Amino acid sequence: MPHSVSLISTIAAGLGLALVLGFLAARLRLPALVGYLLAGVIIGPFTPGFVADGAIAAQLAEIGVMLLMFGVGLHFSLDDLLAVRRIALPGALAQITVATLLGGALALWWGWSWGAALVFGLALSVASTVVLLRALESLGILDSFTGRIAVGWLVVEDLAMVLVLVLMPPLAGALGGRAEEAADPLWQTLGLTLLQVGGFVALMLVVGRRAFPWILWQVTRTGSRELFTLCVIAAAVSIAFASAALFGVSFALGAFFAGMVMRESEFSHRAAQESLPLRDAFAVLFFVSVGMLFDPSVLIERPLQVLAVVAVIVLGKSVAACALVLALRYPLGTALTVSASLAQIGEFSFILAGLGLSLGLMPVEGQSLILAGALISIATNPLWFSLIAPMQKWLHARLSFARGLDARDHPLAELPTSTEARFLSRQVVLVGYGRVGRRIAAELEAHDVPYVVAEQNRELVGRLREAGVAAVWGDAADPAVLIQAHVARARVLVVAVADAMNVRQMMETARTLNPSIETVVRSHNEEEARLLAQETAATVFLGEHELAQAMARDVVRRAAAVPA
Repeated sequence: MPHSVSLISTIAAGLGLALVLGFLAARLRLPALVGYLLAGVIIGPFTPGFVADGAIAAQLAEIGVMLLMFGVGLHFSLDDLLAVRRIALPGALAQITVATLLGGALALWWGWSWGAALVFGLALSVASTVVLLRALESLGILDSFTGRIAVGWLVVEDLAMVLVLVLMPPLAGALGGRAEEAADPLWQTLGLTLLQVGGFVALMLVVGRRAFPWILWQVTRTGSRELFTLCVIAAAVSIAFASAALFGVSFALGAFFAGMVMRESEFSHRAAQESLPLRDAFAVLFFVSVGMLFDPSVLIERPLQVLAVVAVIVLGKSVAACALVLALRYPLGTALTVSASLAQIGEFSFILAGLGLSLGLMPVEGQSLILAGALISIATNPLWFSLIAPMQKWLHARLSFARGLDARDHPLAELPTSTEARFLSRQVVLVGYGRVGRRIAAELEAHDVPYVVAEQNRELVGRLREAGVAAVWGDAADPAVLIQAHVARARVLVVAVADAMNVRQMMETARTLNPSIETVVRSHNEEEARLLAQETAATVFLGEHELAQAMARDVVRRAAAVPA
């Protein structure tokens, strides 16, 4: 052809092959992303046949990261981020330290330099936000408290890696790499970086929270769907790019904060829906681009080293994260979910490896090992999530220690002895006190119906207790939590959390302790709602269905009031 079509050929080959292999993987009961990764390997430079443009694929993947993080921001408010700061901030920093020490020790054992060991350990310490989001969305727990902890944890990791990327060049000489000429003093570089990141966050929260919802409203007033979609996509990509160019933060963090400030608009749900098809398509290209970077020969030339790297990522990081969450006195289920979330590495790992290589800090085989570890850990990550519920059940059944983790002596884990009798019998047990739970609680209070809240956010339970609300802290999937909420004598169990993974366990516990209890469940997925209604005999409320019914009733009322 007379002109270059590398962009078109990369998209066509990447999406087309991903569709075929993703479909085959799904038919073999494997995660579809395994097919996407294999598609990247096939069209990559290390396998025979067609080779896609790696640079273009990487940029397309970066757009996917932006759109995914923008979508998360649309569902993740500043209050959600602050609510998990007590676990996400210390947990992420401690986990990065432990994983860096494990990876660094492995590199030193292989005879690498101290600088190479540090870069290698840091690359293994940070998980992929994209992989995490896909896993949480598939399980239906992205909006749950545990999901918010995992997302908040990775936001802290991303912020830490921004500082690492800025500090690596001026420190390269001291670490054994190529020193930068005329580099600024370290304290000046660190101070400027903190000032830039802080300035970006302040600008987005102070100015962006007012400006972007107003812009979205003005575009909506035109009545053009194309302009609305264009506004959403332009906001995600443009703000992400500007944040990286002007403030030095990553594309992912820029897009995440763009989504957070756009969430202030009443059209945030529509924005999320309009951007969903593009988010999914570009997310596939992200996995394809990861596969393109992988050289299969490393599996033959360095199999033991690859296994060691995978062990650090999947076992070392996960065990460290689990221990940290448990040490902060959170339930076993939360600890296992966070552990599975971190049992992989991704985009920041590739950036760190590339920078370390360019600065002469890390050998070439280090990048190959990081890519091999990323590919294997991403492909196996859905397996670890699927093992959470069986593992938790197995540990509870066989180890009294595991049962004790969810039933520890904590003042918020049981109702005070001074709780009024009306909250202990014929009451409503309300699981979750988020956006939906708060509205249900307000309605119950308005009709003087006693209720007990079961909530995983420990700080929120403390505030509810101070406000005089009967509340217990813990994961309601654990029988001990529902027992403390006196579900055995309750009239109704209301599950107001978006936790499709554990809702059946809550139902089973409630009906075992109280066969006559009424159950009301919230669901986001029509198929999931149908299965829940069949399997648990619960009353299931589907968001879109209830909204449509409410609107239809209002329309009928208005139509009936109009004279003929």
